[in-house]
Amino acid sequence: MMNIVPAASEPLLRVRDLKVGFASAGGTLEAVRGIDLDVSRGGVLGIVGESGSGKSLSMLAALGLQARNAVVSGSVHFNNQQLVGRPRKEMRKLLGSRIGMIFQDPLSSLNPVMKIGDQIREVLFLHDRRLTGKGATGRVMDLLQLVAIPQPDRRINQYPHEFSGGMRQRVMIAMAIANDPELLVADEPTTALDVTVQAQIMRMLRDLKEKLGLALILITHDLGVVAGHADRVAVIYAGQVVEEAEVHELFANPRHPYTRGLIASIPKLAASGSKLYSIPGAPPRLGAYPEGCAFHPRCIHAQDICRTTAPPTIAFGRHRSACHFADRLPPWDRANEAERQGQNG
Repeated sequence: MMNIVPAASEPLLRVRDLKVGFASAGGTLEAVRGIDLDVSRGGVLGIVGESGSGKSLSMLAALGLQARNAVVSGSVHFNNQQLVGRPRKEMRKLLGSRIGMIFQDPLSSLNPVMKIGDQIREVLFLHDRRLTGKGATGRVMDLLQLVAIPQPDRRINQYPHEFSGGMRQRVMIAMAIANDPELLVADEPTTALDVTVQAQIMRMLRDLKEKLGLALILITHDLGVVAGHADRVAVIYAGQVVEEAEVHELFANPRHPYTRGLIASIPKLAASGSKLYSIPGAPPRLGAYPEGCAFHPRCIHAQDICRTTAPPTIAFGRHRSACHFADRLPPWDRANEAERQGQNG
C-alpha cells in the first residue's frame, strides 16, 4: 500500500472530539469529554492540568494504550493514519518506532530483573528483525551516550536499582528514542526528581528534539516546565480543553479563570513569607460533573449562565478559551488574581 506523505502544513498528530469513558453499574462514566488537539511537526505541545484532569488518560487513549475496559471514540490521526480503533498488532508497529513514550515512573516502567542493556536491545529487536546482536549493542552504547549516561560500557550490564532516579529517567528516554520516532510523548518526565535533575532532564529533551527533529508532547502539572520548553499549551480541566494558546500569549493574557488560577498558584521567590495561593475547592469527581461550566463551583467570575449552560469555545486568532466571558474578564494581573480569589493558605 502506498504511503501518503502529508503536506508540510498538516499537523503530525491531529486529535478531534476524543472521548474516553468507563463502564459502571450506572452507565458509562466519561473521563475525557471531547478533546481537540494538534501537534505540529517539530513542535512542542504542553498539556497541563491538575491531577485527575484527564491529561495523561487522553494521550494514552490517543495512542491506544488505554485500559481494556475503556471506551474510546473520536478521531486521532498520526501522519494521516487513523489510530482510534486500529488493531493492537498494528499499533505495536507504530509505538516504539514512529511514536515514543516516556512513562511517569521509570522505576515501575523498567523490568527490575533485566539488565538495562537487555531492555533497550529488546526495543530495538522488536522493530528491526535484521539487527544483529553486535549491532544492537553498539546502538545501545550510542543511545546511552546520547542521553549523557557516563561509562555506558559498564552501565549497560547494570540493573535499574543500581541507577538513581534521574539516571533511570535517562534510560527511559533512551528507550523511547531508540528507533528514531517522529513523535515523543513525555508523561510527567520530571516527577519525583530534585530541581537540579529536573532541569537536566528538560534540557536533554530540548536538545534531543533539536538534534533528532522530534515533535514533543509534554504532559505535566508544572507550568514552569511548559513556560520554558513548550511552543503551545493546552490547559485541561474535567476532561476538556478549556484554553489553548501559544505559550507566551497564554502567560501574558490567560483568558480562562482556571488558567489564571494555575498561574497565580506558581510560587514567587519575591513573595517569601507570604501565604501560597491555591485555587479554592477541588476538581469534580469522575461522573459527577456539575451542570453548565465544570469549573463554575470554583470560579469567582461565575454567573448564572455558567451554572446552567456549557460555555462555547471562543477563538482569538490561534488563542481559544471555553469560557462565557473569555472576552470580558478583567485585565490579567497575577498578583491581583490571587488577591481577588482570596488567600486560602
